[in-house]
Amino acid sequence: MSEASYSKSVVVFAAHPDDTEIFCAGTLALLKAKGYRVTVCTVTSGGMGGIGSDERRTVEIRDGEARAAAEILGARYVCLGGRDGFLYDTEELRIKAQDVIREAEAGIVIAHLSVDYHPDHRAASAIADAAAILASLPNIPSRFPPLPANPLFYHSATLGLTDPLGNPIARPHFFVDIGSVEETKMRMLACHRSQIEIMRVQHKMDDFFGAMQAQDLAWGREAGVRFAEAYWQHLGGGFQKTPLIQEELREFVIRG
Repeated sequence: MSEASYSKSVVVFAAHPDDTEIFCAGTLALLKAKGYRVTVCTVTSGGMGGIGSDERRTVEIRDGEARAAAEILGARYVCLGGRDGFLYDTEELRIKAQDVIREAEAGIVIAHLSVDYHPDHRAASAIADAAAILASLPNIPSRFPPLPANPLFYHSATLGLTDPLGNPIARPHFFVDIGSVEETKMRMLACHRSQIEIMRVQHKMDDFFGAMQAQDLAWGREAGVRFAEAYWQHLGGGFQKTPLIQEELREFVIRG
């Protein structure tokens, strides 16, 4: 079997605005420097994530924050329009996700883990999984033609590297040393100022941005570097096994 060829295009499916910045913005910055086109896609518009603003106004605020963060990276930003807190894996959202993957001609898709702590993250993972595995099939309804091969599928980390019950999950396949781009990542995360108060209320975080950087430091300790992000490659049936991120970022990758 001949090896598939993959375009230099990566699509991230995140449940909410700010998830991309928390979990994989450093790696995206490194891929951008390697010539990759980056699409950041939030599956919901984050309307429940506001304190002192109603759902409609929160959606407006968070859309602006997400677009500002993507602009720092030079990425395209899109939102599938799912409802925050009420996200389900539906036919409509799968088709919308298909359109994003195909329009971007994605060679790589990154999504949450299927065992993430947050139900919206788990639903977004399932939607991205289905969209990626069907991306090359001509009978799938989409506004864009099928890809010549399914994109390679990766999972970003979850907070604390634990499942919903707090149990440690399998060690990441690899870490990415993001020390050289941590400042860029934090500038992107700093766009999401609406999340400071809700994180204080919901998660008892007095310093949201500091807590997220502390997670990068914790992953860095696991990897033996200062700052890191953690990844798993989806190696099950339906996807090719080419370690493309690992090869493209070989000078930054630490095996798990």
